[in-house]
Amino acid sequence: MRNIIIASTSTLYDQTYLAYLLPTLQTHFKADSTVLFIPYARPSGISHDEYTAKIRLAFEAINVKVKGIHEFDNPKEAILQAEGIFTGGGNTFLLVKQLYAHDLVQAITEVVNNGTPYLGCSAGSNICGLTMETTNDMPITYPPSFKTLGLVPFNINPHYLDPTEGSIHMGETRETRINEFHTINSQPVVGLREGSWLEVSDTHLYLRGTLNARIFEQNKPAYEVTPNTDLNTLK
Repeated sequence: MRNIIIASTSTLYDQTYLAYLLPTLQTHFKADSTVLFIPYARPSGISHDEYTAKIRLAFEAINVKVKGIHEFDNPKEAILQAEGIFTGGGNTFLLVKQLYAHDLVQAITEVVNNGTPYLGCSAGSNICGLTMETTNDMPITYPPSFKTLGLVPFNINPHYLDPTEGSIHMGETRETRINEFHTINSQPVVGLREGSWLEVSDTHLYLRGTLNARIFEQNKPAYEVTPNTDLNTLK
């Protein structure tokens, strides 16, 4: 049975790292298990070791150990043997490039579809979709493909932002950019607001948290879905 959490963010503005998700993660990952952390996205350019140490500290609260994938001689074997996987946020272009460089995309997809618990935040959530093309990140490097894990049958836009009423900003809104995506791509896009996450359990795919998500489908007006909606029919 698949067991996946796809979160918009790791940190809410008034909380410590992963605090809002810890009650959910306490049942998502087994106590005393070891989660394999993928730090390749490197937020703010921090090192793999620094990033892993930060995650290790957060997971102590739920009695779960953490080991960085960069600590293994064979990253693919680490994926195949993992008790749980967490891919952190940062730059999606860098993350995807590294996943392809280590030949991990198919391996992650296979183990997660076979039941290994997975957590993604931000960039780690973006890669759960069909492609990474609805990321908000700058293309600081170039991956060999934009195709990602395909754990859900649509794309994801983490950190989705609504237009600010009264703003004099003249640039594109997040909705404008997703509409541009849909001029040449057909898959739906789920805009996940901060503090929201998707929970995949077996054949169910629920929106969790307290906020609505915004759904974009090609040639249709965007619409809102409420928490606890099953999005399994979104294709």
